[in-house]
Amino acid sequence: MRSVPRLIRWLVSLAIFFLVVMTVLRVITYVALMRDRLPLDQAWAGFWLGGRFDARIVASALLPVLALGNFAFLNPFNSNFGRRLWLSLLGIFSGLLLVFYATDFLHYRYLNQRLNASLLGYVEDLRISATMVWQTYPVVRIFGVITLALAAGLRLVFLLHRRAAAAAVVASRRSVQIAWWIASFVVVLLSIFGRVGQYPLRWSDAFNLRSDILANLALNPLQSFFSSLEFRSSGFDAAKVSAHYPAMSAYLGITSPNAAALSFQRHLPARPGGPVHHPNVVLVICESFSAYKSSMWGNPLDTTPFFNQLCQQGLFFENCFTPHYGTARGVWATLTGIPDVEAVETASRNPALVDQHTIINDFVGYEKFYFIGGSSSWANIRGLLTNNILGLKLFEEDSFRSPRADVWGISDKNLFQEAHEVLTQQTKPFFAIIQTADNHRPYTIPQEDLREFTKASVSADVLQRAGFDSLEEMNAFRYTDFCFKKFIEAAKKSAYFDNTVFVFVGDHGIDGDAGTRFPPAWTEHKLSAYHVPLLFYSPKLVPAQRVPAVASMVDILPTLAGIVNIPYRNNTLGRDLLHQQKVDAGASNVAFIIDRHDQWIGVVAGHYFGRHRLDGSQPIRVWADFKAPPSAAGSAPPLDFHSATNAFYETSRYLLLNNKKASVLP
Repeated sequence: MRSVPRLIRWLVSLAIFFLVVMTVLRVITYVALMRDRLPLDQAWAGFWLGGRFDARIVASALLPVLALGNFAFLNPFNSNFGRRLWLSLLGIFSGLLLVFYATDFLHYRYLNQRLNASLLGYVEDLRISATMVWQTYPVVRIFGVITLALAAGLRLVFLLHRRAAAAAVVASRRSVQIAWWIASFVVVLLSIFGRVGQYPLRWSDAFNLRSDILANLALNPLQSFFSSLEFRSSGFDAAKVSAHYPAMSAYLGITSPNAAALSFQRHLPARPGGPVHHPNVVLVICESFSAYKSSMWGNPLDTTPFFNQLCQQGLFFENCFTPHYGTARGVWATLTGIPDVEAVETASRNPALVDQHTIINDFVGYEKFYFIGGSSSWANIRGLLTNNILGLKLFEEDSFRSPRADVWGISDKNLFQEAHEVLTQQTKPFFAIIQTADNHRPYTIPQEDLREFTKASVSADVLQRAGFDSLEEMNAFRYTDFCFKKFIEAAKKSAYFDNTVFVFVGDHGIDGDAGTRFPPAWTEHKLSAYHVPLLFYSPKLVPAQRVPAVASMVDILPTLAGIVNIPYRNNTLGRDLLHQQKVDAGASNVAFIIDRHDQWIGVVAGHYFGRHRLDGSQPIRVWADFKAPPSAAGSAPPLDFHSATNAFYETSRYLLLNNKKASVLP
């Protein structure tokens, strides 16, 4: 070991020291705050993952020393300036470490939440916050303990430096020295990345442990704080939510509104005389399934003939809209029933929003599955899924035997095939979600499928009139239809088909020229980016009907719960679309839309689309119906668009932070 360079030897000793300190602090947190709720034999997974989070923090702190410490004027052993610089920075890191851990300990003890950037909100009322802290905690003693601990830590850091400086180093071949440096950088970078794989270790991995308390044990306060820093503006205006509460509670059918508590929760019973045989559910979230590019609205290239047949045989909502553009936001809205109105990043990436109620958990006695061809680490979706869907069996890239097709994992055809094989083996009712990806760049169509699927070739002019940018995009759209066909044909031969409700919905549309098949609003105001097919298909359970009423993807789970006829708790903005068909033929339905890029919000209601910028300016209202002309009878606007839009927006902001899952799930 004498051939190890002094700098590397010092950094290894520092890494061990800091990791030991952080582990001891985690043990103290566990013993003091978690032991009564988390037996030690169940806590090891939290300690192991927490150690990986700690390693990332330590490696990030030591990387600059490793990268720059060999420069002569920055060398901590040969330069006085370098020695003072690195020891000073390590002292600052040590101080921050202790302050963060102490604050995190008190924060968790007070709020049962690990430290996050919401703490910065208290700075706005600094005098009140400081007084509360002074009156609540022994501040002087805490400060004294931190000071003593910091002094002891710095003393040990200096001691480790002196020992490394005094250690004898035997000269070795240059190749050996280079090997030590390469190995050191590989270890540090792997520690920062956190795993060997496509995606780095993320805070959401803590919630893969399927236990909130285990996740809280694993989280590192520095990572938790800085991961949530960009979301520090997340929140809501209680006064605005309260002002819109009467209208929203009436829209949602809340029978006992409570404006003081801002409660949007309602419990829906099963219908007397409804089905009691627990139909299965297969929900397919379809990548970029843009309405104007498909056959259901007469696209001249007839890109989805098979799906068009399904729509004629099922319950098809032709006016369905996603609340936002983007797959992660579409998955969020579908599973939680709340539009993702986060300003900076997607809600799935916000550590403060990881705890969400989903109606899927009300499907009691059902096996729960989620199939995705690639990695669910994308956009931190795994945290949303595994932390909130009880008993979920998640199938992703490493779960399949099929070969990887591209960056998105296995092909959609193989994804459907392997999901089908799993579903055929089930003896209990199941709720399965399949998320497709091939209708997305790089538009991969596996060679194995080209024996059966034939690519089409048309002129650029025809492509443009049909709304496609390239042959690759158009053929990928057609390949999606091919995959649907292979899946449904296989399912029809299975025992589960007759007792299964299949649901297909686009995760979002694609902004583009919708041509003459839709009114100008679809193109001029980007409605094509949000307009998607929504189909409930079950020949034995759901009568065929083409419904023109407005629908939103937040309505999917309440509608499914109604079809299956289960009692459920709804704390979302979604409504049972079939129930509304019976009440008013869906005339009161509203679809909320937000565009964070152009900073506007709007709603589709009746025959109209109304929107305005987030600052309230530039309101517009346009005719958005593609069936009837503007002079049609009964085309008067059904509501105040400006007020309705703000009501949905403010309520969504509130519900993102107030849709916690039950402490004891069914």
